[in-house]
Amino acid sequence: MPSLADKLKSLGVKVGATHLLPPEPDSRYEIGSVVSGDALHTRAGETFVHEERFAADYRHGHAPIKLSAPLDVMSAWARDPRLNNLSIESFAFLDTETSGLSGGTGTYAFLVGAARFVDGEFVLQQFFMRDPAEEPALLEGLAGFLAPCEALVTFNGKSFDAPLLKTRYILHQIPVPFKDYAHLDLLPLARRLWRDRLESRALKYLEENILAAPRTSEEVPGYEIPWMYFDYLRSGDARPLKGVFYHNAMDVVALAALLSHTAAMLADPFHEGIRHGLDVIALARLYEDLGQWDTAARLFEHGLQKGVSEENFREAMRRLSVLQKRRGDFDEAVRLWEKAASEGHVYACVELAKYCEHKKRDLKLALKWTKSALKQVERADLPAYIRKHWKDELAHRMERLEKKSAK
Repeated sequence: MPSLADKLKSLGVKVGATHLLPPEPDSRYEIGSVVSGDALHTRAGETFVHEERFAADYRHGHAPIKLSAPLDVMSAWARDPRLNNLSIESFAFLDTETSGLSGGTGTYAFLVGAARFVDGEFVLQQFFMRDPAEEPALLEGLAGFLAPCEALVTFNGKSFDAPLLKTRYILHQIPVPFKDYAHLDLLPLARRLWRDRLESRALKYLEENILAAPRTSEEVPGYEIPWMYFDYLRSGDARPLKGVFYHNAMDVVALAALLSHTAAMLADPFHEGIRHGLDVIALARLYEDLGQWDTAARLFEHGLQKGVSEENFREAMRRLSVLQKRRGDFDEAVRLWEKAASEGHVYACVELAKYCEHKKRDLKLALKWTKSALKQVERADLPAYIRKHWKDELAHRMERLEKKSAK
């Protein structure tokens, strides 16, 4: 008996899809009819460029996009002294939209948004590949836009955007335009400042919760963007890409606003506008890591006065007491340790035991605080491995102190 496929063939119906031609691109909705822009002529051909301009006093949410605070603390945090000596016109703000997130040689940036300050205006240009064959032209156009700059500002750009673009430049044998630039990646700084307060440090989340700049209904989810571009290549219909251009533009504008906001925080960490205690404590930790201990101690005290959760209060108290010890202010450190010890904190009893042994030379009091620490370990609800760690350390300390006392 003939199969269904045989019957269909006898009727002239073709089986499979190999005979089908790809759909004709829909020229009615090419990119130029969806997003304003022009073809940019480069030595490698043409690419499409959309441009927007923002006045220098433009604010993204409550943050200005133009930097007004010095970058000395930011420069010290980034370990790049060049950042502190550059004018705002030397910074380029950059973000890419890519065909995937792997970052390998098969991934390319089909839309690159870059902005810099020109004659007092924030000029944003978005370089778009209407076809993958335009990639060399996109890279050349971007290189021309970046040429006057000396520093990049990105968000996760050191791990993703910059290496990806570098790979594409090398593949096309085009010099990498930002090869020797200073590079300020704001993602690690955002994690330092807001990891304890915010559930996410994604750029869009920071816009909403730090800059107070929610996006409009034009916004599209980042994870959908590669597929939207593939659909455009298949159909030629650029209408869905309007949201992609908006998403990319807002990422670049947010970079400038976030740099301005965080630079102001670091330059004046006691400003009344920094209202959340956890933000102040995060600044204290950063200043502590930079070795600016006096400022860090004042910030810890300032943050504790603003009110934080019990867990964060305890951790901040611990760090402050250790910082005071490091600064040589043992009176203040002892006061903080005694307060923490009265609330049942093992670390405080241990610090008091060390202080009594090494500074006061009072072995009897050092033994007393060691025994108090052991009692706190027995009472506290601790994981087994932490309990064992404390018991072993304290038993060793007690044995040593008893031997010293006997001598």
